Amino acid sequence: MAASSDRTPAEPLAHAEKDRPARELVIAYAFGPLAALLVRVLLPLRVAPPAVVLAHFSVGLIAAVLLGAGALAAAAVLLQVKTLLDNADGLLARASGRVTLLGRYLDTEADLMVNATVFAALAIVTERPWLALAGFLASVLVLSLDFNLAELHREVRGRPTPLPARSGGAGERVVEGAYRVVFAPQDRLVRALSQRRLERALGDETDPVRVRQATLAYHERATLAYLANTGLSTQLAVLGACLLLGAPGVFLWIAVASVVPLPLLQLRRERLARRALDGAA
Repeated sequence: MAASSDRTPAEPLAHAEKDRPARELVIAYAFGPLAALLVRVLLPLRVAPPAVVLAHFSVGLIAAVLLGAGALAAAAVLLQVKTLLDNADGLLARASGRVTLLGRYLDTEADLMVNATVFAALAIVTERPWLALAGFLASVLVLSLDFNLAELHREVRGRPTPLPARSGGAGERVVEGAYRVVFAPQDRLVRALSQRRLERALGDETDPVRVRQATLAYHERATLAYLANTGLSTQLAVLGACLLLGAPGVFLWIAVASVVPLPLLQLRRERLARRALDGAA
């Protein structure tokens, strides 16, 4: 999402939304339309997408500081501003043809740093550090699953998300290196576990047609819909509501509870794969 000499074709704003197999409702009905309006303003001004990334990163950090200081209402408002800018940066990059590898990694890493500081602030203001840590780990888990399972869904249907071309810049190498250290192990683990559970559901089946049908059934949309709607935009919207109600601790319990359906959803995916095998018999 940063400007470089490697430009991608610009897309009309109406078609520049991110390709996702499931919609996050707060984006579809609130932050997405608002981000599109903001991008219409930014496009003629030729604002660089990295500037928007740095803006939402800065706003998120300020919100975390205010949260830790007990200014709950101000933090709640700024977190929604952060979400708006976070949704605008990628849309701006795609609409202006400035999607790059630097931006792809920078945005992800900025989100993680803001998320970590927000949960640290919650630990301070609620005086429940262990609950805040559990909430942070739960948040990281659902976000990692959301990203990787959505990508696997696209891959098995023959439309993987292409990575932007490398520019060879120093900044790009730095953020890519950070991604490889922090995020790549998560990606590999999620993909390996998902594949292992699919192979277990397939058993000894070797017929390519039957395996294909079972694989498509396994990578279904209901799980992705749940994960999409526990995404970062939704998390910060729920946190904002809890802060305005003066109940930051409630959000920590909600964050922890978000992982509870995951084992049941995984069992459902495996059952759908086995059912697809039976139906193809």
